Amino acid sequence: MELSQEKLAELADLSAQTINDIEGCRMWVSDKTISKLCRALNVNAYQLLLPKIEEKNTSQSQTEILLNFQKKLKNNINTQFEELFKTGVFH
Repeated sequence: MELSQEKLAELADLSAQTINDIEGCRMWVSDKTISKLCRALNVNAYQLLLPKIEEKNTSQSQTEILLNFQKKLKNNINTQFEELFKTGVFH
C-alpha cells in the first residue's frame, strides 16, 4: 500500500509535518504515535521497527537467522505490549 505523507497523517490523526519529521529521523516517536501509526497502517509495532528482509541479497543461512530473530523478537514485543495494555499505559 502506497500512502502519501498527507494521507498517512490523516489516517493516523497526526500532522503531515510529524510524518515528515519521523521519516527524516528528526523526531523521536512516542508510544502514542507508534500506536496511531500501527492503527492507521493496520500493522503490529514490531513491523515498524524491524527492517524488511531482502532475501535475494542474503544467503539462505542469513535469511533463516534473520527470520528466526524476527519471530523471537515479535513474540517478545507482543508479550511486552500485552503487559503494557494490561497496566493501562495504552488506551
